[in-house]
Amino acid sequence: MTVSTNPATATETTPEGQTPAERARALRDTLGQFTTGVTVVTTVDSSGEPVGMTVNSFNSVSLDPALILWSIDRSALSYSAFTQGQGFAVHVLKGDQQHVSNLFAGRGADKFGQVKWHTGPGGIPQLDDCAALFHCRRVQNIDGGDHTILLGEVVEFSATGGDPLVFHCGRYRALAGE
Repeated sequence: MTVSTNPATATETTPEGQTPAERARALRDTLGQFTTGVTVVTTVDSSGEPVGMTVNSFNSVSLDPALILWSIDRSALSYSAFTQGQGFAVHVLKGDQQHVSNLFAGRGADKFGQVKWHTGPGGIPQLDDCAALFHCRRVQNIDGGDHTILLGEVVEFSATGGDPLVFHCGRYRALAGE
């Protein structure tokens, strides 16, 4: 299936007769063919309270300077905390941390009361026992449609390793053995 994404040629239905909602679902399913790692990004809000969310849009940008990016939906409850805060931490989850991913993907609940964490540099919450950790200074917000792309300069990082938690076609997956 091929669906045009050109706004000039977009109509109420696609050539395959899809409604906009069906087209959006088809695009989401097609994007789901790309396997991603799973991260939790944390910061503090304007009152100093810990904030965190599950993110799979994390990516490296540059080694010199050390830059990473991730994106946040403009409708996210924690949008202002991340887009206005000075920094954030990206935690790469291990294969056995699906429960952490699910916890931080949900709304409400005392997320930080259900995981082990401590205060890291800049007062940013740091989850314990992740595969890798990147403490970043937010350097730029970039418009990305219904999302904002956050560009961060890596100021500290560490890795403990382990098999990563991965996501493919709407499900958590395990890496194939060697």
